[in-house]
Amino acid sequence: MLAATEAMEIGYGGVSLVSQNCGLSRVTITKGIGELSMPTLSEDRVRRPGGGRQKLTLRDPELPELLEGFVEPSTRGDPESPLRWTCKSTRTLARELTMSNHPINHEKAA
Repeated sequence: MLAATEAMEIGYGGVSLVSQNCGLSRVTITKGIGELSMPTLSEDRVRRPGGGRQKLTLRDPELPELLEGFVEPSTRGDPESPLRWTCKSTRTLARELTMSNHPINHEKAA
């Protein structure tokens, strides 16, 4: 941000001059200038609205039902309990989901 501020103060040719002197890429300085010209965020926000990753269920609404279908045949324990036990590993579940054209890694399957 400091390099972008300096380039803005210099004016025409400032991005190239600051890039040569401090060793930063011109693209990086230009992006910094763009960020400086954006409106500031409120105190309670870290990102602009819409930033961050989308939930998997938003990107793939069929995923919970499909995962339930893979887990159900190998479920153990009390059927009334919300805690589910399965004999399949998360890597096995992720592999089965990926083979069903619903790519997911083992950490998200957990």
